[in-house]
Amino acid sequence: MYSPPDDATRTRMEAAHAEAGNRLSTATTPPCAWGWNGRTISSRAGTDHWLRVEATSDDRVATRLPHEGITGAENLPDAVPRPRLHATVRWTKDGWTYDADLISYIPQPVISQNTPELLTDPGLTDGWWDELHQALEVLAGVATERETVRTLWMRRSFPLFLGIDAPDHIERVTGHGDLHWANLTVAPLTVMDWERWGSVPVGFDAGLLHAYSLRVPAVAARVRDEFADVLNTPAGRIGELAALCELLQSAACGEYTDIAEALMSRAEVLTGRRPPVPHQR
Repeated sequence: MYSPPDDATRTRMEAAHAEAGNRLSTATTPPCAWGWNGRTISSRAGTDHWLRVEATSDDRVATRLPHEGITGAENLPDAVPRPRLHATVRWTKDGWTYDADLISYIPQPVISQNTPELLTDPGLTDGWWDELHQALEVLAGVATERETVRTLWMRRSFPLFLGIDAPDHIERVTGHGDLHWANLTVAPLTVMDWERWGSVPVGFDAGLLHAYSLRVPAVAARVRDEFADVLNTPAGRIGELAALCELLQSAACGEYTDIAEALMSRAEVLTGRRPPVPHQR
């Protein structure tokens, strides 16, 4: 979906990917898929597996969620369709911590191959939407102590990127935390990339999916209709604002500039106040 930011990152991550294959005794098959800013590298491994390696610089290890998302997701109910974890290994080298996960290979393609955003209407069936509803409803009831969208972050970021204060009370559920179109497959539905699941504000997942749909108004409207029972509530409004805030923060770092205006307009609809322009940093 992405490319490595420079040749040094490419070389380091390709070496880590090869090291992961050796440590897990599996042969990898090109091409490799890259994550944001070269932080992850993945490829097919054998016939039935997928090998994903994530790198975290040692000065950021303490500030990131523990690498328990994919391993913890193994304990989720079977009604949540996801790749299964078969092996994992961690090591450190030259100021980096690497986490390698050998997971099930999913043959169905993701809906958006090259970006989290939706660019064209994929023509999803009612059955697909029913599967997504079931998955998120089951997930919402799972007990967890992982706080994916932190209350402290909301208190700091709402004034900066939405121009409002965060509410005192935030109703929470367990969510995926990164629900976008590059993490959802066509039928049958599989929800990919579970490293960020945990406690999120009610409506955060639906709000995030809606925001990533803004370039295709018909699908954005479908998302709003499908999740109206959540998004059209005071708690769901807070969750959607948290999703918009997160993407506007990314826009301030140079990402999602193509939808920054639409994100700001949606936030203004919800708050009645125009957010600050997300100046790139």
